Amino acid sequence: MKLKSVLKLAGLTSLAALVLAACTPASTAKEDVNTIRVGLMAKSDTEEARWDKIEELLQDEGIKIEYTEFTDYSQPNKATENGEVDVNAFQHYNFLNNWNKENQGSLVPIADTYFTAFRLYSGTKGGSERYTDVKQIPDGGSIAIPNDPVNESRALYLLQSAGLLKLDVSGDTFAAIENIQENPKNLSIKELDASQTARSLESVDAAIVNNDFVQEAGIDFKKAIFVEVPDANAKQWYNFLAAKKDWEQSDKAEALKKLIKAYHTDEVKKVIEESSGGLDQPVW
Repeated sequence: MKLKSVLKLAGLTSLAALVLAACTPASTAKEDVNTIRVGLMAKSDTEEARWDKIEELLQDEGIKIEYTEFTDYSQPNKATENGEVDVNAFQHYNFLNNWNKENQGSLVPIADTYFTAFRLYSGTKGGSERYTDVKQIPDGGSIAIPNDPVNESRALYLLQSAGLLKLDVSGDTFAAIENIQENPKNLSIKELDASQTARSLESVDAAIVNNDFVQEAGIDFKKAIFVEVPDANAKQWYNFLAAKKDWEQSDKAEALKKLIKAYHTDEVKKVIEESSGGLDQPVW
């Protein structure tokens, strides 16, 4: 074969390779832009139900969701920060604020989702609830609350909302026992490990039990005598979707906006309420 012919063939081959190289990334990029990578903790039945509905709503938009499930609470934010996932859904404002401070992170909430309220449960006697209303808790009564800083603060704000205490702090400022400004019933607040407040119900007038331990303890959350109010003080406990600070400038911006729109529908709201039995409250 003549050198001219060899060069011509080589040129055509190179051109074909360049055309293929030019086309392939565009095709892949288009597919990637419409695929949202979501980071979650291991999905509960209620999480599964709401994400199934969201996927269904996004089908007509051509948006697909890929999930990465984590078992360590420190991992989803790291994966979002470094681009392994586009968005995560597992935390509330308080958690993210602390994570950003401790890790020099810059993740931001992009859409509120739901709120799982803390609840105050009546003490028991012979296996039956002593009270059916928070107002029945007697003067000098005792209330057990979790003793770790985050849950103790949340518990004290709940007791304030219930009209049992008044604190000298508000909003997202942590509250502790020393922040109790008024205690009109002279209640004894017993600080226990979060895993023990349910077990204390036979020996106290009421207890705040973390939702993680309610089912384990065989407590019917519908019998709570007071439910945390979704107000300004409780905003820090709202769950949300989190992404990078510059998410609106990313190539996934339009897909993420469609995800938010799908999440914030009456269909998903209904699934959340029904699948959680009313434990989770939509807050958009």
